Amino acid sequence: MMSNAASEHLPPLIIPMPDFRTLRLVASGVRDTCAQATTATWLAAELDRAAVVTSDVVPADVVTMHARVEYRDDVTEQIGRMTLVYPGEDHWDERCVSVLSPLGAAVLGLSEGQSIRWRTPSGGMRGVTVLRVLFQPYRATAELIRRDY
Repeated sequence: MMSNAASEHLPPLIIPMPDFRTLRLVASGVRDTCAQATTATWLAAELDRAAVVTSDVVPADVVTMHARVEYRDDVTEQIGRMTLVYPGEDHWDERCVSVLSPLGAAVLGLSEGQSIRWRTPSGGMRGVTVLRVLFQPYRATAELIRRDY
């Protein structure tokens, strides 16, 4: 089972209300027989512990849906970039990562500089650190609205 390491402190998560509502549906809509069922269960648990905020107060350094993120794989030390997307949107390009993948579920709601570790189904440990949020749609929308006034 994919779960967070019990001995580790879990970082706080921030999720905007529009993402939260849709992600609840995504997590609950995965069948137990589906390959993504374990990740969906983990995603549901992460949503349960997240601080849910209105979209106008989401900090610019938080990973939301459709955010572009630079991250470090804490096992391999490799740096990567990704856009966090909903299932079915991950075909847009090779850098799109579904929130129903272990990496996608891990970074959701994290802020720049935060790390999270989790146990894989095979018993190994994985970890990721958010280095930078390169684009976050809630802040981009807020900036556009401010410029129009």
